[in-house]
Amino acid sequence: MKERIPALIAVLLLVTLVIGTWMAAEYAQRAIPIDPPRRVTHEPDSWARSFVMVRTDEKGVAINRLEGEHMQHYPDDDSYEITQAKAIGQQPDAPITIATSNTAIMDQDGERIVMKGNAHVHRKASQDRAAMDVSSEQLILLPDEDVVYTDLPTLVVNGNSTMNGKGMRYDNKTRQLQVFSATDVKISGQDTPARSSNNAGTTEEKP
Repeated sequence: MKERIPALIAVLLLVTLVIGTWMAAEYAQRAIPIDPPRRVTHEPDSWARSFVMVRTDEKGVAINRLEGEHMQHYPDDDSYEITQAKAIGQQPDAPITIATSNTAIMDQDGERIVMKGNAHVHRKASQDRAAMDVSSEQLILLPDEDVVYTDLPTLVVNGNSTMNGKGMRYDNKTRQLQVFSATDVKISGQDTPARSSNNAGTTEEKP
């Protein structure tokens, strides 16, 4: 019996050590605050001044450029908010377009740019077509498709022709312009042939 006493004492000490370690771990876990799960809110995580972003095609040729005075990135929807925004489209075989606005939001992985506040798109003139200007409080750009549209009141000045109405869509690749619910359509004979009615105006330019 005397020979077993040291072994029993060792076992008791080991059990005591295990219980003490477990209690200490439990206490430490309760005492140390654990950060709650991160809330996903619409808050910026990065910013930049004199922001410039250039998109290229598969050949590395620049086709779109977006710049502004200040940029903020929002991680919850991976969007960018730009102040004093300027978007330049220079797709191959298409006229250059320059869009400006007080602010702009780029989202959908860069496939959409919403220009807000004094939004304006200018299509440069060429040898065979006049310049075109589109003005509205909001214009939505689809850079990859080279399309601009809006559902808000819009003024379009295409050469010597003007279209004033609510809603428009312009495809820079096909040169087709549509103004919906047009209240004032004036087509100049000096411009390309056009079709118009009391409700809408449409012009389709020859490339």
